[in-house]
Amino acid sequence: MTGLGGGAAAPGDYVYFKSVVPLHKISGYRVISIDVPQVWNHHEWIHSFEKFLDSMNIHHQVHICGTSLGGFLAQIFTQYRPRRVKSLVLSNTFLETHKFAAAMPWSPLVSWTPSFLLKRYLLTGIRDGPHEPFIADSVDFVVGQVETLSREDLSSRLILNVNVASVGSLSLPDSFITIMDTNDYSAVPQQLKDQVNERYPSAKRAVLRTGGDFPFLSRPDEVNLYLQLHLRRVGVEPRPDLVQGFTRDGSSGSSNDHEDGNSFDDHPRDDGDRSSGSDGRKTEHSESGPPNSDGLVPTSIVLGMVSSALHVSLCACS
Repeated sequence: MTGLGGGAAAPGDYVYFKSVVPLHKISGYRVISIDVPQVWNHHEWIHSFEKFLDSMNIHHQVHICGTSLGGFLAQIFTQYRPRRVKSLVLSNTFLETHKFAAAMPWSPLVSWTPSFLLKRYLLTGIRDGPHEPFIADSVDFVVGQVETLSREDLSSRLILNVNVASVGSLSLPDSFITIMDTNDYSAVPQQLKDQVNERYPSAKRAVLRTGGDFPFLSRPDEVNLYLQLHLRRVGVEPRPDLVQGFTRDGSSGSSNDHEDGNSFDDHPRDDGDRSSGSDGRKTEHSESGPPNSDGLVPTSIVLGMVSSALHVSLCACS
């Protein structure tokens, strides 16, 4: 097995990850994967994410799924931009950052801290010891991704995690929220996860028996199932008839090619596809359909990052 550079692929390499994790296509949902930009406070994050949605021509309400810090950021965005959010899926997340700030008293020095020390601090939050195979693979993959982050990216994401803030009251009804937590362990203390459950007592619960910090990587089938159930519960159905794709051999095809379960979108994409938006954030599409100007095809936006012992995944679906 060889990696992108011709050498042997190893855990953490995307080629390796693709070789051990089966590809599953869920036709009809448009998924966008984006990198969080270098922002230094939560208000910058709100403004940046809103600019990103505008640049993607997504002006209707979106469905957001966030893990750990991503779940916190999703709630903050919902609090300040309630008209742009239709529903939330929150996984292993929290309502306030005070405990993380207290655990990192040297946070004012983050901007001057060398990259290798930031990475070392960040990785200490990932649990050591034996793991189930798929959990181990997910950890290896995330560790490999951490190595690709610049010092500025690391500093920004650590700062977002320790800037003292808390989620206020949301206008979103509990019935439009699903709380999806792992039942084994995560870097988020159980006390903080309990606070989320107490804040949204009527939210739907989705419990994963195992999965660790990165259930979307270690338990993708279960997570995808819960996401589909959530979307259907809030009135979003997939529209496979509107999705064009690639056939398994890589040639372009129509929606009829979805029978093999491995087709990809071949529709021309807009400015959000692997380009820098107005806020300088790099975007990448994954499982997407036609541009969602008419709101017929649900859009999922996934932001992935690791920050201060917390993996962050944020996803939005229109």
